Amino acid sequence: MNIKPLLKYMSNYISLTKEEEDILVSKVLYKKYLKGQYIVQQGDVCKYSGFVISGCTKTFYVDEEGQEHIVMFSIEDWWASDMGSFVTQTPADFNVQCLENTELIIFSHDAIEELYSEIPKLERFFRQIVEKGLAASQKRIVRSFSLSAKEQYVCFRNQYPKIEQRIPQYMIASYLGITKEFLSKIKSQLILEQ
Repeated sequence: MNIKPLLKYMSNYISLTKEEEDILVSKVLYKKYLKGQYIVQQGDVCKYSGFVISGCTKTFYVDEEGQEHIVMFSIEDWWASDMGSFVTQTPADFNVQCLENTELIIFSHDAIEELYSEIPKLERFFRQIVEKGLAASQKRIVRSFSLSAKEQYVCFRNQYPKIEQRIPQYMIASYLGITKEFLSKIKSQLILEQ
């Protein structure tokens, strides 16, 4: 199991001793998913929180009309799960699906609880990750209320420069809450403005 990317990521927040790293390794799992596979589906309980080693996922929900609404993409060094379902162990509101073959280091709910007891600094680490995620979600909500679709697209492109080339345009449009045709118009306008 290649846990180095996770340890490197964690080192931005906390430092682990060799003994703590060994405990961590004993509690996590390595899992490969194929393009198109689901990590969790709406209505199922999200049993794992995954750190993306390689690949790309989308987090989305499907409304009563069958319309897909993308709320997040995850690539290397990001997390992929339905956090609300994972934390509360209740049915998921979201689907998490792999857009590419994806490798994850996954934490079960029980393993995280055990790790909090055995390595208390991990509780601080995960709190910081969740706080960053919450802050990003709140910023996204404010942007959706206050910015034009064009401004939202520019923010998306600036914030996630490594994602745009990896996903279809209709998914970016879904993430922005616009049609793919409108996204094409926005992109054309931006090219003319350069």
